[in-house]
Amino acid sequence: MPLLLIITITLIQDSTFKNLEGSKIPIIFIDNDHSEISKKIESELKASKSFQLLPNYNENSAKEAVFSGDYQMAIVIPQNLTKDINSNIDSKVQTIVSSFGLEADSTATKPVASKAKDIHLYFDPATNAGFKNSVMNAINKMVFEIENKKIYKAFQDQLGTTEDLDNKSLITFKEIVPKSAFEVKPNSVQHNVPAWALFAIFFIVVPLSINLVKEKSQGTSVRVRVSPTPYYIHILGKTFTYLIICVIQFLLMVAIGVWLFPYMDLPQFDVTGKMFNLLIVTLFAGLAAIGFGILLGTVADTQEQSAPFGATSVVVLAAIGGIWVPVFLMPEFMQSIAKFSPMNWGLNAYYDIILRNSGIGGIAKELIFLFLFYLAMVGISLIYERKQNAV
Repeated sequence: MPLLLIITITLIQDSTFKNLEGSKIPIIFIDNDHSEISKKIESELKASKSFQLLPNYNENSAKEAVFSGDYQMAIVIPQNLTKDINSNIDSKVQTIVSSFGLEADSTATKPVASKAKDIHLYFDPATNAGFKNSVMNAINKMVFEIENKKIYKAFQDQLGTTEDLDNKSLITFKEIVPKSAFEVKPNSVQHNVPAWALFAIFFIVVPLSINLVKEKSQGTSVRVRVSPTPYYIHILGKTFTYLIICVIQFLLMVAIGVWLFPYMDLPQFDVTGKMFNLLIVTLFAGLAAIGFGILLGTVADTQEQSAPFGATSVVVLAAIGGIWVPVFLMPEFMQSIAKFSPMNWGLNAYYDIILRNSGIGGIAKELIFLFLFYLAMVGISLIYERKQNAV
């Protein structure tokens, strides 16, 4: 079942993850200026690789298309934008030069300042405020840089200097990212392979709990208790057996990601140099799942109790732990709840190894949480078993 789920869900989610990775957003771009500034804005939008510009619209048709939800936004550049901005800049520069007692170029005709021009932005009413603000800030930054360069040029012309003034920004931004970020990019495969491997690991809660209930109903547990071997040895034996099953399930998931997904036009699951650390996480996640299964099998009296509750609890833990939907897509309230799911601890450990190239030290916290969860579950089971036998 988990093998079928990992293939189906990854195929379904692949396009969604590609959108999250930054596919282009189609927007309507109308250029009524056809001059320097409008062409600069158009080239900057294309260079951002975030937008696909759609021409062949007029303002009315663009407004209708955006407001009906066909597109997220439209940008309309007004007529004579470049001409009017040049006039305003020349007028202000001449005024400033004159105020210093300097003579402006006598041969030049004094420009007349014009009213400010509006770049019309139409947004789909369903578009969130963050997207609107980011687009408006980006366009405002483009226009400001263009105006800044024109002001420098206007001063050069008025002062009659031929020296090339350096009008580069005095402050720039340099993004510092981990080296691993260039080597590994998150995608649908890197989410779904560890996520559904964890789901498969935790789903052994159902057969493990059923096995323990059967032992009670068939009298096997009585024979175990009267034998000279301590009961915790019996628990350790089951732990070892089911850990092997967990590792086998994980390896099957990895095999699908490495060898099958590339034939389905999906990214390959890269485990180069990471397999040992991934197996360590798998062992600790398996311990957490086994501990939960032991507790459930110890407390339940019938298979009708253990099987439905075990399956339902695993699905709930998967849902809140980020298996079905990545945690970063959840509401803030659910993101806080996700921190209490052992599946989320395991998934974060897998992410740290796959996406950040973390070593054992980098995932020590998650491993400790998983191991403590196992100890707590087994401890409660032993205490409960001892009390039941005392009665």
